[in-house]
Amino acid sequence: MIHPEVETLDADGIRKVQRQHMASLVQRLEGVPDWVEHFRKAGMKPDDLLADDGLANAPFLDKSDLRERYPFPFLSEKMEKVERFTATSGTTGLPVLFGMSANDYGKLLPYQMARILTAAGVKPGQRAYQGYGYGLWIGGPALDAGFTALGCPNFPLGPGRGELAVQWLRDHAYEVASMSPLWLMTLINQAKAQGIDPKKDWVLKTGILGGQSVSAEFRAQLEAEMPEGFLAQNIYGTTEAGGPILAVSTPFTHAVDELQLVNEDTVITEILDPATLKPVAPGEVGEVVVTTLCREASPVVRWRTRDLVRLSPNPYDCPSGRRGMRRIGRLIGRTDDMLKVKGVIVFPSQIEDIIAGTPGTVKEAWQIYIDKEAVTISQMTVAVEADPATNRPAEHIEADIRRTIHTRIGIHADVECVPGGSLPRYEAKATRVLHRSSKA
Repeated sequence: MIHPEVETLDADGIRKVQRQHMASLVQRLEGVPDWVEHFRKAGMKPDDLLADDGLANAPFLDKSDLRERYPFPFLSEKMEKVERFTATSGTTGLPVLFGMSANDYGKLLPYQMARILTAAGVKPGQRAYQGYGYGLWIGGPALDAGFTALGCPNFPLGPGRGELAVQWLRDHAYEVASMSPLWLMTLINQAKAQGIDPKKDWVLKTGILGGQSVSAEFRAQLEAEMPEGFLAQNIYGTTEAGGPILAVSTPFTHAVDELQLVNEDTVITEILDPATLKPVAPGEVGEVVVTTLCREASPVVRWRTRDLVRLSPNPYDCPSGRRGMRRIGRLIGRTDDMLKVKGVIVFPSQIEDIIAGTPGTVKEAWQIYIDKEAVTISQMTVAVEADPATNRPAEHIEADIRRTIHTRIGIHADVECVPGGSLPRYEAKATRVLHRSSKA
């Protein structure tokens, strides 16, 4: 552990630290007209957060609240004190900007990221290939901050440049790599095409994989291609939370496909039923709702991420010694990604699990096509590519996937096995659901 004085606290100890930070957050919110108005609409004042049930009664924050205050929503520092801005992806509208003060970027982020990386198994001095993107996206800068804080020599290639990356993974002997899981699988295939054997020629020990959830099946296949002992650890966070700082899988949670919320001293993470918006019980699925206690420039209070996770059946008392930091399952999907196909709820992650477990498929290349945007979709088509190395007939792959979708999910879906290279590869976050005419 990098911060044992915090990480070994029990749940009551964590809550005590949260209350201390909440008092400082309230002082900041009281000086910002946008925040005062936000609470006033709910019949509250910022200092009502200090009551025992204050957060539970506080108003939620969502995209509509942010976009009403475009371009700098709820900015809680003067512009001259903002060191840099980050932004959301803007997939459903204009990107929303979030500021970071010198403390947010130079102290809080390294503190949070160093703990995330240490929990995942990264050690000081290990050489790091940083493959997340830069610009306004927080991914790359956040990993840079974490590697620097841990004293890891960092090679910030970013995404792309695959031919160079696979050679440098061999020549530079990187021990840790941060990137999307799809990009790692692409690099594995690229290496083989260049006569490089990842098992023998790379020395990677840990993958910090994010941008989308990694199924247990896909993770196992990635690990099988890598040097002995390599662990693919899933990292999770959001731009609004301040980066990929919320949770990470660890050597203690990896086998049960869970992550740990290792920064609960600086972030309150609620897991709420998306229908009732009440806390879920252990083992139940809920939406991640985030309150950032220590961010200065762009804090959020009860931000609805729309991400769905399962609270662990045994959320506390991890064998790692992190007694008060809860465990969650990997990201299941999003409330706004959820498809209703012929009345049945379907998440893209369910389709990914099925494809990853079907012999002969190219694991990183798949797409879902739906016939139209509607309350209930009448037809869904799953497109995959056959791995030529397996020589498995396309019709066998299609039949297996159709049968498994029907068995596991309860719907009849069309399945197309298309020629190699037909489907997009994603270096970062994948867009898996596309609309097309049913006649296509």
